[in-house]
Amino acid sequence: MATYKKITKIVVSILIVLLIIAAFLFWPINTDGKLIEADKILAEGKKTFLSQKDTSSLEKKPNIIILLADDLGKYDISLYGGKSAPTPQIDSLAASGVTFSDGYVSSSICSPSRAGLITGRYQERFGHEFQPGDRYPKNNLEYYAFKYLINTDNWHLNPKITYPNNASIATQGLPQSEITFADLAKRKGYSTAIIGKWHLGHNKGFFPLDRGFDYHYGFYQAFSLFAPEDDNPDIVNHHHKDFTDKVIWGQGRVGIGKIRRDTTIIDEKEYLTEKFADEAETFIDKNKDKPFLLYIPFNAPHTPFQVRKKYYDRFPNVKDENKRVYFAMISALDDAIGRIRAKVKKEGLEENTLIIFASDNGGADYTFATTNAPLKGGKFSHFEGGVNVPFALSWKGKVKPNTVYKTPVSTLDIFTTIAAAIHSDLPKDRIYDGVDLISTVNENKEAHKNLYWRSGDAKAIRSSDWKLIISGKTHEKWLYNLASDKSEKTDLAAKNPEKVKELEDALKNWEKGLVKPLWPNLMHYEFDFGKQKYFVDL
Repeated sequence: MATYKKITKIVVSILIVLLIIAAFLFWPINTDGKLIEADKILAEGKKTFLSQKDTSSLEKKPNIIILLADDLGKYDISLYGGKSAPTPQIDSLAASGVTFSDGYVSSSICSPSRAGLITGRYQERFGHEFQPGDRYPKNNLEYYAFKYLINTDNWHLNPKITYPNNASIATQGLPQSEITFADLAKRKGYSTAIIGKWHLGHNKGFFPLDRGFDYHYGFYQAFSLFAPEDDNPDIVNHHHKDFTDKVIWGQGRVGIGKIRRDTTIIDEKEYLTEKFADEAETFIDKNKDKPFLLYIPFNAPHTPFQVRKKYYDRFPNVKDENKRVYFAMISALDDAIGRIRAKVKKEGLEENTLIIFASDNGGADYTFATTNAPLKGGKFSHFEGGVNVPFALSWKGKVKPNTVYKTPVSTLDIFTTIAAAIHSDLPKDRIYDGVDLISTVNENKEAHKNLYWRSGDAKAIRSSDWKLIISGKTHEKWLYNLASDKSEKTDLAAKNPEKVKELEDALKNWEKGLVKPLWPNLMHYEFDFGKQKYFVDL
């Protein structure tokens, strides 16, 4: 009897311990229900500005086309001498206007970069500093399993915090107080469309149709499948081993990854890069007799790696399957851009159409399809491989062909260039960070004295030829002179403490005009440079 009582006591004790462990593991940690609200002053300013009647007049309003690649490295294309994937259409676009030798993005990751591009303002000014979170850990079990049991490669969880709940997540996206270039154009009587990847919010109030666009064809989230993953012999699929690729293949056409025409879900079978070109041609055809703004954010060559066989067959000498599919995806992108330009020419719109081409950030070197060489680092980083991107502009009769502009410009300039082209005024209640690239190039003026980057405690500044990069988590600082060291090989920080101090002070002064991030970042990414580590929040 005593033995039975002893065993019972032990069993009860074990059960109590297990219950405590279970309670700890399944205890919810996403208890922050704070809803993100738009800045009331800026929101009212936007409302007033967009309601004002446009009194300026143009005899003929120019059309605007913005072509945005996704994760396209600068030296992945032949425009900058890359030999991996010939891009005759992109090269031709640049040759018809201006090639920017030093084109930069305002962020080295998708959503913040697009937020800066579409508003003409450093996204840190309005809190869009990190990627919006589709999902956060719901309990301790998920957090610790992700942290210790799943191989996340160079992606690492930040220390556990109180995470937003679903209601709070639904308020993440480009703040509703911000004015997009589509808003500007719509105010001027333009037809506006976005064809491609949005990634600036996927709930009511944040959809493309809520942000100045009359028409949307594409998807809301960071990725989608280029074609359904089935036994189609015309599509070559290549999977990667990292955990993000598994997520992308699993969720590609689910939920916010579904293809939509406006609000209608489409069971799309066509290869997306080609389909986006189809949609662009149709939109131009419908709007060729009135002014239009057409924003085409392609998802190529972002993962998942999928391509039609006809493009794959263009690279028979590339033995590495991973690179072959990647180069083929770039070739498909180039063809699509060529088709859109051909449509503009066919309709006799060349002299009345401004076309801008760029990438949203540097190549994703974690796919091992690109290295961004000779640039250092890649997507996520503030080294040149992450923020120095392909960038070109064409406007027949407005910019001389074969122009090369050698001093730094930014995708922040796209908004301001559009505003100038369509003769739109800008509200005075907010700071704009871009310049008009047309006048800047034609008058050979300096576009920017300084360019800045911040993602959490990872920061950078380029001032003239000097570049300072700071990794707050590792307390590392790198200083380079890009005039003689574009590959960022020789750290000059120890030899130039005065310059480091000068650039740090300039960074701090810039940060005075920023706000706290509107939502937390879940992870950071680790770059390993031998003895030095570089961490950047995502």
